[in-house]
Amino acid sequence: MAADTPVEYIKHHLTNLTYGKLPAGYERADGSVVQETSWSFATTAQEATDMGFMAIHVDTMGWSLAMGLLFLGLFRFAASRVTEGVPSGLQNLVEVSFEFIQGLVRDVFHGKNPLIAPLALTIFVWIFLMNVLKLIPVDFIPSLAHAMGLEYFKIVPTTDPNATFGMSFGVFLLILYYSFKVKGVSGFSKELAFNPFNHWSMIPVNLMLEILALIIKPISLALRLFGNMYAGEVVFILIALLPLWAQWTLNVPWAIFHILVIPLQAFIFTVLTVVYLSAAHEDH
Repeated sequence: MAADTPVEYIKHHLTNLTYGKLPAGYERADGSVVQETSWSFATTAQEATDMGFMAIHVDTMGWSLAMGLLFLGLFRFAASRVTEGVPSGLQNLVEVSFEFIQGLVRDVFHGKNPLIAPLALTIFVWIFLMNVLKLIPVDFIPSLAHAMGLEYFKIVPTTDPNATFGMSFGVFLLILYYSFKVKGVSGFSKELAFNPFNHWSMIPVNLMLEILALIIKPISLALRLFGNMYAGEVVFILIALLPLWAQWTLNVPWAIFHILVIPLQAFIFTVLTVVYLSAAHEDH
């Protein structure tokens, strides 16, 4: 995992563990040639790029699933040990999370849908758990992975646009689904065609504006979360390049700042999801 220059160190820590398909005849970094089209792990960032769209970021997938299972496990464990007397710390945490999301949905969502509150809770806790991985020292997990023979290994899924766009695309599909379900095909079409200018001559302009606004929703959701978490990760990596005394001087304040950023980004993604779904349920 050693890097000769700071640039190589930064590139290394920002490269995902990628599994993808290399075509027959492809020359790898070690000089070997792929004899037939096959799937394998990328050994360089260039190989990861050459694997194309269908390549899988194994570390992103693995840590995303792990944090999802951790969320389900913790909440199920707390639910199975609920007490009416003095609650445990975990039970308190779960109850606070439930009440917080319940209040958020009550204030923001104006329709009636039993799915919205559980969805909001899942999104908030899942993103929070993925974000909190950022507080682990940047060299710790990659060093363990390198000892196991893995050249690259990122641990914060939300610093990968594939993860943030995957979540935002799921929200986008729900927006479309409930827009058609609640308003019907004709109702949703009229909403796109006659807003914001309620005149038949402005239909082309309305369609352009409304469709653009609809498409921007998942893009802004994904890029906002990715941009904030990726920028924070880059700063942590830059701090790790400094002398040890400077690392402690800068790393602690930056980590404390991210204790605020981590839940804030999860909260923003959750609030916007509920707002967008609330608009999808409004039948004019």
